[in-house]
Amino acid sequence: MPILTQHDADHPDALMRPMQSFGSKLKRGIWLFTWALLCRFTPNQFHSWRCFVLRLFGAKLGKNNFIYPSARIWAPWLLETGDVATIASQANIYNVGGMFIGHHAIVSEGAYLCGATHDHQDPDFPLISKRVEIGAYAWICVRAIVLPGVSCGEGAVLGAGAVCAKDLEAWTVYAGNPAREVSKRNDISDIGDTSETSDGAS
Repeated sequence: MPILTQHDADHPDALMRPMQSFGSKLKRGIWLFTWALLCRFTPNQFHSWRCFVLRLFGAKLGKNNFIYPSARIWAPWLLETGDVATIASQANIYNVGGMFIGHHAIVSEGAYLCGATHDHQDPDFPLISKRVEIGAYAWICVRAIVLPGVSCGEGAVLGAGAVCAKDLEAWTVYAGNPAREVSKRNDISDIGDTSETSDGAS
């Protein structure tokens, strides 16, 4: 009995074929190894160092980003952020289709930004990637989920554990599964560069 089951690009069963090319797997393997070796166990305060490593792999990051060591970023070369953006502990950035996180936006602990899905109507089950955008001052709360193709407007809040499949309006608070509007939020965009992101924001 074989110990390993390998994908086969020529296999008639679609689920036995690889979803990614060998080159893509190799690139991501190098990235994951580098993050684990140089960043995963660094102190929380080493944000500048982790941003430096991310930039080495093609991330386009603004100034003073707060990216925590247990955050999971699928492909830094597909990530772009504004200034003072936060990606908190255990946040999962699955940015297959590209992702933008605006300035002063916060992605809290355990939040999942999902940039890809599959066509479940197609027997080949192809991967479908879509860009996700998180607007300036938006807050994706702890364990909330943003699904492929969603744009979260400036200052929008997605409450803890909420699931968002549609665009969120600016300065609006959403909660639940599916996410629904529950209130409006004051426009705080005038705080500008004087704001500070708290350590481990949730």
